Amino acid sequence: MQFRNQDLPQTLKIRPLKNRYCIISETLMSQSPLFQLLLDDLVYEILTWVPVKSLIRFRCVSKSWYSTITSHKFIKTHLDRAKSSSNNNNDYLLYKSQRMSSSPNELCTIVHNSDRTSSEISRFQIPDYFVYIVGFCNGMFLSADDDYDHGHVVYLWNPSIRKYKKLPPSHFIHPFGPSDYCFTFGLAYHYQNNDYKILKLIYEYSPGEKVPPAEAEVYTLSTDSWRRFVISVESSSGSRPIGSVDYLNESRLLFFNGALHSIACSEDYKFILSFDVNDERFREILLPQNYLDGVSLLFEALAVFKGSLTLFVFGEALADKSNLCHLWVMKKYGVVESWTKKSIQGKEAAEFFDCIVDGTVKGERYTFWPFWKLSFDPESLNKEIFRIPNAGCIINATNFVESLVLLDGINISQE
Repeated sequence: MQFRNQDLPQTLKIRPLKNRYCIISETLMSQSPLFQLLLDDLVYEILTWVPVKSLIRFRCVSKSWYSTITSHKFIKTHLDRAKSSSNNNNDYLLYKSQRMSSSPNELCTIVHNSDRTSSEISRFQIPDYFVYIVGFCNGMFLSADDDYDHGHVVYLWNPSIRKYKKLPPSHFIHPFGPSDYCFTFGLAYHYQNNDYKILKLIYEYSPGEKVPPAEAEVYTLSTDSWRRFVISVESSSGSRPIGSVDYLNESRLLFFNGALHSIACSEDYKFILSFDVNDERFREILLPQNYLDGVSLLFEALAVFKGSLTLFVFGEALADKSNLCHLWVMKKYGVVESWTKKSIQGKEAAEFFDCIVDGTVKGERYTFWPFWKLSFDPESLNKEIFRIPNAGCIINATNFVESLVLLDGINISQE
């Protein structure tokens, strides 16, 4: 629909804004309450489509705009619009730039376009407190240091709005000894409550020895507090009770279908441990039967492949020592009979990174210099090597979306 200035009251004017039209009232107070309400709704609708960088500036327009843009409801609506936008259908890589003596660490995002070109989207300076990025969700990063003696310092960071939050200390500190334990984190979005939760799992790594049960803590952003959890796993099959969890895959927890996932072990029994963000219960998801037959395992990882929970198994074939990769795709979530295998022979990936929406696997091929990346499609078997200048390491391969998360929070700091 096309608007013309002569079609509107004299008190309104239209200003073009990136191929859209923004209707701005100059004398709102003189209009009827109904007209003002309709106009406010229209302005609200327009603002939900405006990029984050512009919204940060628009907070200064008026008190009402500031209140709107920083409200919990608006931040959620803006995030939903950004995630559904067609502009987010390309493949995004997040990586750390190579640190030079005169420059700080940077987090860079590039888009791998459908025409097989790459374009830099953004570049953020990583705050000094960042050590490891251990989670990512809705434009927000979760980082933790490696201070084992003091239980880790954890931060949430939104680079789009240049704000971060230092989380309160967790309740437990090296329960197994200062140097004998491992940890893994997961960041999740609780859609029902429009909230964010962090799951921290801690366990002792002592191969060949009996170890104490793994422990868990959950942080909730809205309450800004940690709660300690007993890991009690509900069996999906009911065939055998699952005792304590002894070991967990060190990869960060995978958030999918409203739950965080990790490969876990209870004594000699291996399964997928899921933590439902809504009801906060731990459940079992069965792995494919005999999925390691004929495989000398190098490593395994969970990912989302074409909208399904997927187990990637990398190793060598016992028969001829050739490299292989098996993709086990769970076509129906939680149904063990729906696991479907696709085998890939070759040396396509030295290390696995997250799957992106179109299913392409991002891997790494090492050369002395420059640093090359490999894009590989497991279904068509097409592969492409492309160079990212000054890339240190890929942190994530996902659909990166800028958001206003943390803009409405308390105890939030500015970079």
